[in-house]
Order: sequence, then structure tokens, then C-alpha cells
Amino acid sequence: METNEASSPRVSSNPIPYAKIVFALVITAVFLDVVDFSIIQVALPTIRDQFAVSLADSQWLIGAYGITMAGLLMLSGRIGDIYGQKKLFIIGILLFTVSSLSGGLAPSFLFLIASRAVQGIGAAISSVTALAIFIELFPEGRERNRALGIFVAVLSAGFAAGSVAGGVLTVVFGWRSVMFVNVPIGAVAAILSQKFLTENKGRLINGRLDIPGALSLTSGLILLVYGLTNAGNYGFSNLSAILPTLLSLIVLGGFVAIESRSKAPLVPLGFLRRGAVLSANVLGLIVGAIVVGLTFIFTVYLQQILGYSPLYAGLGSLPGAIIFFIGGGWGSARVVNRFGVKRALLGATALITLGSLLLTIISPHGTYLDVLPGFILFAIGGSIGMPALNIAAFAGTKPGEEGLASGLISTSMRIGFPLGLAMLLTVAGGAAGSAAIGASDPSASVAGAIVLGFRYALLAAAVLGIVGVLVALRLKEPEKPNQESSESNEMKLEELR
Repeated sequence: METNEASSPRVSSNPIPYAKIVFALVITAVFLDVVDFSIIQVALPTIRDQFAVSLADSQWLIGAYGITMAGLLMLSGRIGDIYGQKKLFIIGILLFTVSSLSGGLAPSFLFLIASRAVQGIGAAISSVTALAIFIELFPEGRERNRALGIFVAVLSAGFAAGSVAGGVLTVVFGWRSVMFVNVPIGAVAAILSQKFLTENKGRLINGRLDIPGALSLTSGLILLVYGLTNAGNYGFSNLSAILPTLLSLIVLGGFVAIESRSKAPLVPLGFLRRGAVLSANVLGLIVGAIVVGLTFIFTVYLQQILGYSPLYAGLGSLPGAIIFFIGGGWGSARVVNRFGVKRALLGATALITLGSLLLTIISPHGTYLDVLPGFILFAIGGSIGMPALNIAAFAGTKPGEEGLASGLISTSMRIGFPLGLAMLLTVAGGAAGSAAIGASDPSASVAGAIVLGFRYALLAAAVLGIVGVLVALRLKEPEKPNQESSESNEMKLEELR
């Protein structure tokens, strides 16, 4: 059986040298992933035109990245626990940087997709080890909650900045510049990480990699995300979605069987039963599905139905980005510290659900102001819920489990992304198709059919939100750390300031 250095949550630790710089490097690693996600979306039409590929094929620039990232998050986190976070963190940043350069130089669309897949591997390694380093930097308590809020605020700003920067770079310098922009940032981050990160030999006693578990989990997750990506593009009834999804369930079932018999499991099943871990990860899957699916529908509605340009559609999303910046950066930590994680997540999922319901008023002849209240409620819920989810998922983490905890919640949310898109787009497509078939003037009712499909999809998101509320009700409130931990956290945050 796997054993750790301690049998209780880590409540204090020696001061980490250069804490301010380490915190900045942690944010930079995840910032690169967030910016890349938004920046490539804006450049996608230009890339599609240059390589003369279809809309469905162009989506693999997103899919290839998402598949490799989601598939390797869990494995990367556990490798960091066993062999140390520093080396793995630097390897991830270098992989991301080199593949960004090769993508910008891509002579063909296939080469660009391959570069994006390697980018996803680098992002998986760097982002999950970054979160593990964050957990070690801030033992749980009020100050971790506040630091996590700052973390989310910066990433929210990065998402908005990526959308704007993507448009400017694509127009002024061409789409290749959106790949090149990662290179200097990644290079500097790798150099600084080598200099300032503390060497960590791994915190597990007799830790060794569970090879059968690693192979089954990674292949199962890759197959699952591949199947869900195909479902989003072609529908759940397509064989390219059905076969990999079914195969993934078989492989992941085998993983559970392997872990239940392993002496050194990749994912100790007992960890899932600890405190709020299981509920937090299920909720992460649900919230991730709603957030990505609803954001996609909102963006398409602004551009295709209301006729907004990409620039104005981006500006239309700014209120949500500002709410995430303020609410995630400062509001969420205050809510959690005052009311607890459980109440914070109950309120967050309720607001997300209510926002989804209000957005069902969309119409072909509507205005931006009609949908703004629902979008704002949704954004407030998401800005509170995202940090609170991580707080719940990291609570009770023991030494040697930092990568396990960060990998698990990151994987849950990442799987939620394609799952949400596939589910909501399937609902929207089915409803829109039925409306178009029954219309007397199909050419005049295309917008109406699309909007009707979106309404059903938003209702489905609201139902999913209700399920999230029920999961939040079952969540166990994490135990509060002792006073020694709180004082240690205060000193670390003062150093960061």
C-alpha cells in the first residue's frame, strides 16, 4: 500500500525561498494555457482559409490540444509527486514553447495539428505541476483561499487578453504570430524556473509509478476526450463518437480494477473518499461542462444571430471577464472564508443555473441587453464557483499528494469542456433540425431554428446546473486548519505582497 510522509494534512512548512517569484512562475505556466486557448479561437478562421480546410477539420486545432492535455493531466501530476515537481515543470514549459515555435513555422495543416498535440502535452505537464507547487506554497486556510483568488483573477484577465491579442496579432502580423508570442514568455519562464524553483526529489516514501494504471488511465482518458470531441463535431450518433467513447469506458473500468489491486496505485481509491474530494471533482465536471457550453452558445448567438463582428462579440464578453477578475480574485475568497466552501458552491451553482434559465429568452430579434442579465448572473456564479471548487478539491491534501489533487480536479474540469459542448450542441442541433423540417419557409427560419435549438440547449444547461446544486448539497465542509497554519499562510502572503 502506498504510504506518505505524513498521515494528516500538511499544516505548516519551511518558508519557500523567493516565494513571490515562484508564485509568478506558477501563474505564468497556467496563464500560457489560458491565453493559448482563447487566442487560437480568434485566429481559427484565418488558419482555415490559408490551408483550405473545412470547418469540421479546423476544429482539430482545438481538439488535438484538448485531447493530449486532458489525457495526461492525471499522469503528469502523479509523476511530479513521485519524482519531483521542478524538473517536470520545466520540461512542460519547454515542450509548450518549442511546439509553439514549430506550430508557427508549420508548412502544412497536419504539421500544425501535430504541434498543437505536443503543445497540449506541455500544457498538461506545466499546468498541473504549477498547481501542485501552488498547493505546497500555500498550505490550506484563509490565505490559500485569497491567493487562489488572485490566481483566478490573473487567469481571467489572461483569457480576455488572449481574445483581444489574438485579433490584433492576426490582423497585423498574421496567424503565425499567435503561436510565436508564446515563445519568449515560455523561454524566460523556463530560465527563471531553473534558477528560483526549489529542487524537490519527490515526497512519496517508496514511491514508484504504477505503469499498468498509468497506461490504462491515460489511454482511457484520451479515448474519452477523443470520442466527446467527435460527438461535439458530428453528434453522439456518429460511429466516430460512439466507438471511442465505449472503448474508453471499458479501458477506464479496467483502470479501476487495476487500482483496487495495486500496491502502489496511481490514484489511491481511498483518496476519492476523503472529505469533499469526490463531490468537488463531480461538481468540477458539471461546472466545466456548463461554463464552456454556455460561453460557446453566447458567443455564437452574438455573431451569427445578432450580427456582431468578432471584435464587438469580444467586447460583449468583457463584462463576464471583469466579473471573473473581481469576483474570482477577491469575492470568492471572502465568500468561502465567511460562509464556507459548501455554501459558496451552493450559491455558485444556483446562480449558474438561474443565469442559464434567464438566457433562454434569446430570440432572433433580441438585443444584447436582453441577454446581459442572464450572462452576468452566470458569470458571478462561475467566478465564485471556480476558486471554491479548487479549495474543496485541495482540502486535506497530504505531503506527496499535491500532484494527485491538482491532476484530479484539472482532469475533471477538462473532461467537462468537451462533454458540455457535445451535450449542448447535440440538444441544440436536434431541436434546430426539427424546427427547420417543420417550417413553411426554411430559408427565412434558419435563424429561428438555430435560436430554438439554443433555447433547448440552455434548458439542458439549467438542468445540469440543478444536478450541480444537488451534488453541492452532499459536499462535506472541509475541516479548518489549525492556527499555526493560518499564521504561516499570513507570513507567506505578506512576502508575496
